[in-house]
Amino acid sequence: MTLEDLEPRPQRGAALTALAREDLDLFSVEELGERVEALEAEIARARAAMEGKSSRKSAADALFNFRS
Repeated sequence: MTLEDLEPRPQRGAALTALAREDLDLFSVEELGERVEALEAEIARARAAMEGKSSRKSAADALFNFRS
């Protein structure tokens, strides 16, 4: 067992909350551009996950829909 195993897991969304609290005045224009690109990539990743979950749910609904 490592020390990491003993530490509590961070709550969901904790990283996003910390990110939102950062002082943007400390970043250069270039750094802000990189930040926006990284956030847009994360948004695309989240949307892809949502689409995947939605399609799996639709497939499961169709499989278990006994009304027809």
